[in-house]
Amino acid sequence: MDHYLLLRIVHGASAVLLILGIAAHLVLLWRSWRRGDAAVLQGKLRRTRRLSLPLLALLGLSLPVSGWWLVHLAGWPLGQLWLLVSSLLFVLLLPLGLLLAGRLRAWVALGEAPAPARLLGFSLSYAGLILLVLLAISALMGAKPA
Repeated sequence: MDHYLLLRIVHGASAVLLILGIAAHLVLLWRSWRRGDAAVLQGKLRRTRRLSLPLLALLGLSLPVSGWWLVHLAGWPLGQLWLLVSSLLFVLLLPLGLLLAGRLRAWVALGEAPAPARLLGFSLSYAGLILLVLLAISALMGAKPA
């Protein structure tokens, strides 16, 4: 199989898995919080921080590298506007991810105590913003010149 095609498939699959993973975590955490069972919610938060966040971060950090490699193999100039805007969006994505990780750490530190609505609101809004930025980056990459 051609290296370029294989890299395109891996890059696309990574982007889809990252977006679906964040969306699934948003839904699962929100549903657990709505049910009000603090023990189940704390268990999900611990698993999310221990397993899911590092894997999602690895997927997210691999996207610019594989994207640069795809652009290099295709022979496109790196100064194109769509590439610059997506790079800036990735720069925005990093502090949002760190803020979300900090909010989840504070949430887990509460132990069995119910999470305040403000903490949940910030966590869900950070995760929602991350999802929107990832969708914007995917839209930019889908609209790139052929």
